[in-house]
Amino acid sequence: MSLLSSTNRAVRSALLIFIALIPAARVDDLNATTGHNGGGSQCGEYTDQVLDNGMCRLVATLPQLEGQRCPDMFRCTDEVSYWLRENEERKQQVAALRETISELQEELRNHRHRIKVLELQREEGNMNVSLEHRLHELEAHYVEASSLLHLQGTLILNLQNQVHNLTVLLDQVKRAPGCLINAVRPNSLMSAEEGQHAGLKHRSCPIDCASIYYSGARRSGLYTVVPSLARPPVEVYCDMDTDGGGWTVIQRRVDGSVSFDRTWRDYRDGFGDLHSDFWLGNDHIHDLSTQGDYSLRVDLEDWSDRHKHALYQSFSVEDEDHQYRLHVSGFSGTVKDSFSWYHDKQGFSTPDSGNICAEISHGGWWYNQCFYANLNGVYYRGGHYTPNLRGPLGPDGIVWYTWKDSDYYSLRRVSMMIRPRRFRSHVSP
Repeated sequence: MSLLSSTNRAVRSALLIFIALIPAARVDDLNATTGHNGGGSQCGEYTDQVLDNGMCRLVATLPQLEGQRCPDMFRCTDEVSYWLRENEERKQQVAALRETISELQEELRNHRHRIKVLELQREEGNMNVSLEHRLHELEAHYVEASSLLHLQGTLILNLQNQVHNLTVLLDQVKRAPGCLINAVRPNSLMSAEEGQHAGLKHRSCPIDCASIYYSGARRSGLYTVVPSLARPPVEVYCDMDTDGGGWTVIQRRVDGSVSFDRTWRDYRDGFGDLHSDFWLGNDHIHDLSTQGDYSLRVDLEDWSDRHKHALYQSFSVEDEDHQYRLHVSGFSGTVKDSFSWYHDKQGFSTPDSGNICAEISHGGWWYNQCFYANLNGVYYRGGHYTPNLRGPLGPDGIVWYTWKDSDYYSLRRVSMMIRPRRFRSHVSP
């Protein structure tokens, strides 16, 4: 479409001015066509001006009349201008596309860089995770190895202590009269009595006063027994007279010469004088009473010289880890029971162990809440006593409640002794 027709459609009556740069030769042709400088009335007017670079500056005023045709030069100029504009737009579009492509390429490079960084981070993260996992494994192995090392050290120390104890035991056994080192211990193929005193036939170390009795000794007195290879031999008092003999005495009160208001350690290891007042020691009582089936006999005497006893078919004491828990049952005797029915299954306690009954009673015993029997209480001469003598807290004498149905009568003499349940007196060695 020509510039004139486009202009006529846009603005019908407006005056259009056209300005263009064309070569001077082309201006001469234009003058020849129009006949003079300034143009004809039908095609409007124009002027030209020659510039220094050989180009002419052409200014034309187009007519306002409709339906008039302009020279071909204007149509060519319109088309050239149109294509120049199109070309310029394309150039701008191409430039814009190039800029867009450049931006996209830069963004692509940035994305590639980010991807590379992420890949490196992932590899580094995987490496860190692997190293951390390995570190945790090494730490776990170290802890396990440390535990095993500590355990082995403890076992080695225990073995060293056992070797030392056995060495001491062997030295003492060597010095014990009539006692051989190759002591024979009970086994499952022996009968109860044979197993309990297997050493009799093999001249091994005596394990209690019953085995000493079986070896031919019939006189009451002090003897050495070996109830446990884990501990040194222990000296005990053997009663070879009461009810056929063979009794190992574990407690006795005769004159009040020894205080029984003692600590846990004292009761554990034993204290007193084996010829008068003493407690054999909970460790030794445990070793003796758990190496077979043992019975307990309790002999009682008041301040009027009356004697009674209580017999229990089953008696044993657990170890220190279980608070020397008491197991006693099967009562018979000449006095009513004040011991098994109330004190059975009780742990041992002392004044320093935190048990209020032991503190009130001033002794060590298998207290319940608190006692019906208290053979390790305070020794009161004359028997009858009142709580005012030692404060208002409660009874604390050597009490067997059913003797006088009272907590405030303290006995004159008491003893506790054990022997195997299957013991038979007058058995030839």
